[in-house]
Amino acid sequence: MNDAPLQTHFASPLYRLFGGWLQILSVSMALFSGGAEAAQKRVLAFGDSLTAGFGLPAGDSLPSQLKKRLQADGYDVDVINAGVSGDTTATGLARLDYTLSDGHVDVAILELGANDMLRGSSPQEARDNLSTIIESFQSKGVTVILAAMVSSNNWGQAYRQEFDSIYPDLAAKYGVTMVPFFMEGVWGEPKLLLGDGLHPNPAGVAKVVTKIAPYVEKVLASPDGKAQSRAQ
Repeated sequence: MNDAPLQTHFASPLYRLFGGWLQILSVSMALFSGGAEAAQKRVLAFGDSLTAGFGLPAGDSLPSQLKKRLQADGYDVDVINAGVSGDTTATGLARLDYTLSDGHVDVAILELGANDMLRGSSPQEARDNLSTIIESFQSKGVTVILAAMVSSNNWGQAYRQEFDSIYPDLAAKYGVTMVPFFMEGVWGEPKLLLGDGLHPNPAGVAKVVTKIAPYVEKVLASPDGKAQSRAQ
């Protein structure tokens, strides 16, 4: 019975001495933790099978390899795989709102159009769909990086010229960063492709990441220059 007052008597000065500092430290740690979480950038890789990682283990997909590269270069970033195999610009547009309902996005890598081209779909329709997607991203404060595709020769020179002009035209119109033909050096190289001759194998994805990463880093680079970009 007499112990309680003694414990209170001796604990009170200690609490007054250290308790306030412990509370301050606790709040500071919480704020620091919240600040760290807020500082992490979320990059949405929004595309088709070339983004999704068709035929590959999840860890070898483009978003996974890109995340590892960016983190190795000092960027606090999460790269979200929002690729769906078979997507065209139309089906990508159709699922965009649902995709964006999953949380805040800082940067979107927009990689669509390959399936439109392979099907010989209207370049004007692809252009219109990509325009709407870009406008939707920008209306939500998302910075867009446009990954350009080029046409094969299957549909003739006129089709190729009309299709290939989509990406630089949209990049200029909306003031977005464009990665020139992101499959360059991989497309048509059997050693960098799966057996289907269309989709990159892990080594092919790594080459794509080498091309894309500098553009992403340039967008992510902080004003104080602590995270240095390799973009030229």
